[in-house]
Amino acid sequence: MDDVLITGLGALSPLGAGTDAFWRGMHAADTAPLRVPDPLAHMDHPLMYLVPEADVPDGPEEQDGLPLGRGSRFALAAAREAVLDAGLAGPSAPDTGRDRGRGAAQDAGRDTGQDAGRDAGPDAPRAGLDPRAGLDPRAGLDPRRVAVALSSGMGDTDLHEGWWTGQAPASGRWAPTFPVASVVGGWFGAQGVNTCVSNACAASGYALSVAADLIRSGEADVVIAGGAEAYSRVALGCFNRLGAIDPERCRPFSAERRGTVFGEGAAVLVLESAAHARARGARTVYGRLAGAGWSCDAYHATAPEPSGAQIERAMREALREAGAGGGSGPGGLGFVMPHGTGTELNDVVESRVLGALAPRTPLYSVKALIGHTGGAAGAFAALAAALVLHHKTLPPNVPIGEPDPECAVPLPSGSAPMTGGYGLVNAYAFGGNNISLVFGEAAA
Repeated sequence: MDDVLITGLGALSPLGAGTDAFWRGMHAADTAPLRVPDPLAHMDHPLMYLVPEADVPDGPEEQDGLPLGRGSRFALAAAREAVLDAGLAGPSAPDTGRDRGRGAAQDAGRDTGQDAGRDAGPDAPRAGLDPRAGLDPRAGLDPRRVAVALSSGMGDTDLHEGWWTGQAPASGRWAPTFPVASVVGGWFGAQGVNTCVSNACAASGYALSVAADLIRSGEADVVIAGGAEAYSRVALGCFNRLGAIDPERCRPFSAERRGTVFGEGAAVLVLESAAHARARGARTVYGRLAGAGWSCDAYHATAPEPSGAQIERAMREALREAGAGGGSGPGGLGFVMPHGTGTELNDVVESRVLGALAPRTPLYSVKALIGHTGGAAGAFAALAAALVLHHKTLPPNVPIGEPDPECAVPLPSGSAPMTGGYGLVNAYAFGGNNISLVFGEAAA
């Protein structure tokens, strides 16, 4: 079976625009949520980890005549960076009059050679390439074999919320709530499968798994995959009514945790068959998606099944498919990106399973860094895993305070070299939807 490689990365997050900003933020390990700038957010805890205002894309406001919300613009920004990073973006093209807007990633090009071009910084586009252009025909791409699998929990709901409350001018055009995949596919002219997955907080994990299946089945050579999530008053209000928002910050596995705190942004990975990447001479391979496992608790609409049997099943299936074992060394599990949201039962159940399955494997909590990004959470964890594998370093966790004795998992407070060649990513959702992904180092 042909390997599924990661050849491009893109991010727009509360840490700023670009994967360089994300990697730096992982090492700084110092973030906090903000009060949402929404005068109608009449709720107890209107807190969220927000994309910095300076990095919010100012366009496009529409595509093919359809209005676009914040989620779609986030997705485009991250996708444009990922495609440029993969070396698949087309050369500069004359202005066709189509308003594609600036976007946070328009200036996010960078030299991505074997050293990942980190010295170039996020504002150094490669000569002759324009992130506004589509796919590069010189890369030998057949657009019919380029697919898109993106996810979102709330999509462009912000657009509709603005119309409902009169905060935004009413549009004469109907706009779908979940257009993120079709928007990205249309931008790049991807004529393969374009699908938006929306099974809540497991969605982008499922999207990445679907992308890998498309490649392994021979349906696609390249898939633009990941997730995007933006502030939604409805979503934040509902979680406040559930009593599931921490009044201070997101602190998974902490004895003082009192719920989760949402975050927003987009994380996109370019997945590619190894044969296609070799044929076109891909510059950088961050790692490979080596295994996936799906399951469903079939237990409760919102609560996890207390024994953790189905999340364990998903983890074991992903590890089995990847051929990853316990212990250190190239074949061992070097780290886990847990789902851990900061809610009471969720963290305890996952901790117990990890304690039995990988008791000494260090965890890195992405949610403690940028909050719970909902339908994009699995993609952000996958992005973080790819960066860890590429740099062979596990950054320090954001301090969470006193750990919960019922959550006996290792959360290192300092940077450490990787001790195994694989990383496990978990993402769980309402309805009992579970997915685990295993990412491995790129072959030498």
